[in-house]
Amino acid sequence: MTSKEVREKYLKFFESKGHIRIPPAPLVLENDPTTLFTSSGMQPLVPYLMGEPHPSGSKRLVDSQPSIRTVDIDEVGDNRHLTFFEMLGNWSLGDYFKEEQLSWVLEFFNKELDLEKEKLWVSVFEGNDQVPKDEDSVKIWKKLGIPDSRIFFYDAKKNWWSRTGTPQQMPVGEIGGPDSEVFYDFGEELKLHENSMYKDDPCHPNCDCGRYLEIGNSVFIQYKKVGENKLEELPNKNVDFGGGLERVTAAVNGNPDIYKTDLFSSLTKEIEKITPSLYEDNIKIFRIIADHIKASCFLMKAGVIPDNKKHGYVLRRLIRRSAIKIQELGTLLSPKTINSTFSLVREVVKTYPQYFHKNDFVRIESDLGAEIDKFANTIHRGMQVLISRKDVDAKVAFDLYQSYGFPLEVTEELLAEKGQVIDKKQFEEEFEKHRDLSRTTSAGVFKGGLADHSPEVVKLHTATHVLLASLRKVLGDHVVQKGQNITKERSRFDFPHPNKLTDEELKKVENTINDVIKKDLPVNFKIMPKGEAEKTGAIHAFNEKYADTVKVYTIGPSTHDVRSGSPFSREFCGGPHVTHTGEIGRVKIKKQEKIGSGVIRIYIVIE
Repeated sequence: MTSKEVREKYLKFFESKGHIRIPPAPLVLENDPTTLFTSSGMQPLVPYLMGEPHPSGSKRLVDSQPSIRTVDIDEVGDNRHLTFFEMLGNWSLGDYFKEEQLSWVLEFFNKELDLEKEKLWVSVFEGNDQVPKDEDSVKIWKKLGIPDSRIFFYDAKKNWWSRTGTPQQMPVGEIGGPDSEVFYDFGEELKLHENSMYKDDPCHPNCDCGRYLEIGNSVFIQYKKVGENKLEELPNKNVDFGGGLERVTAAVNGNPDIYKTDLFSSLTKEIEKITPSLYEDNIKIFRIIADHIKASCFLMKAGVIPDNKKHGYVLRRLIRRSAIKIQELGTLLSPKTINSTFSLVREVVKTYPQYFHKNDFVRIESDLGAEIDKFANTIHRGMQVLISRKDVDAKVAFDLYQSYGFPLEVTEELLAEKGQVIDKKQFEEEFEKHRDLSRTTSAGVFKGGLADHSPEVVKLHTATHVLLASLRKVLGDHVVQKGQNITKERSRFDFPHPNKLTDEELKKVENTINDVIKKDLPVNFKIMPKGEAEKTGAIHAFNEKYADTVKVYTIGPSTHDVRSGSPFSREFCGGPHVTHTGEIGRVKIKKQEKIGSGVIRIYIVIE
């Protein structure tokens, strides 16, 4: 069965259960500045899981969402981890719950995909001091024919979901709940698979030995954190299911190697053509190249270009790591071989006709070729340094980055293959300027946006909207958001302006903010087509791409029709807000600073 057939079967199956098929969200989410990329199907739907009505009007949704997950980049090379993947997802927004979800998941896997029930294992939450053991899911699974011997209990690290981790890690205001995963058993003979990490331990679904592959996870979002170590059940409980298309296709075809599916097979065959190597002889390297090139194509399709920061940094790291791996296969990066890599781009475009246009590969080839060419000019000298020197300390590694453009992670990886480890303390000192960038992009998050959805952050987020509108009234309409970062303690806001504000201007802005708060103006939003939203004059980033449907928040009049009245603020935004400005509290401008040519940064706090 092909991946296309699996995808369509899934979508049609849940449509038959009353779900509305929704289009995938952009890979780069403009309205969610807390992450670099869309990393799951759930991520764009968080506002609706928090209680907002979905634009479709339905409480049952289904889609297939292209995703980028950079946190797994160091795991790429085994048989199941990917940087780019498609996530099959279905959701209940306060509608059905465990009984329907688990029975439908089993029905889909067993009857629609013909996966033998005897090869399906499940996991459930074992409970803790705040949440009881998920006995309800156990009863349902047993009623559906899954015996006790194939039901495993795990703690919150494995079988609990929230955007911020375990119940203890969740901030006040965050939602989450236990989950139940489904694993496909490829057979006991794979106990000593090449990817086995725990060869001497008892085998179980979550042991990563290669025998089991997680193919689906049903999350039951039924709790909200209301205080320290205190969770409260939600009145409307949600379901969030996610299943990797690549993994499900691998299970359907009875092969645990996702790189043997049709989503990768033509790509690995093409790598064999442009290098003097075979997949079976260089499995890990082939997988890294195939994954990284595919992810790079999707990022460039989304408009990302190689750079030294944010989205571009991730793309540059993927491309350059691919280039090094191609060279490790014995192919020097000459202009001829760089041109050969364009055939990899064409394979990606052909594999995903629903996401790429035929002319996309022209621009992608241009960006990819330019980046590899730039790297190829220095890669040989950099590799010679790593090969020739017996000991490479942090200073040498830093010089490699500065002089040859070697990504820090690639240098560490190559040294690890030689059994060398850089002194961590010295390493951090040498790379102080680059450390934060490396860490945050590896986690798929950059320093911008909201720290969480706690009450303090929500208040400051709304206050920042009032700040922007106040700055525009005092300084002019040239003021737009150039960046923001909001924590529980303060909001940091960047905007274009030639000079720092005078004391009189600062006071006027602060007074305007607090006047709006004192008036206790209503805060409302309306979901509307992007074109219609733009006509309202709502503030938004003109150089960014938005989804076809957006949310427009207003502060002030116009509670029902965003196009009427004269609200104090009208802005595109996807984040959480208070319902009235009076909830914010008094705002104080703590300080301002000039952070670059024509860019001012202001810090505000709530007193």
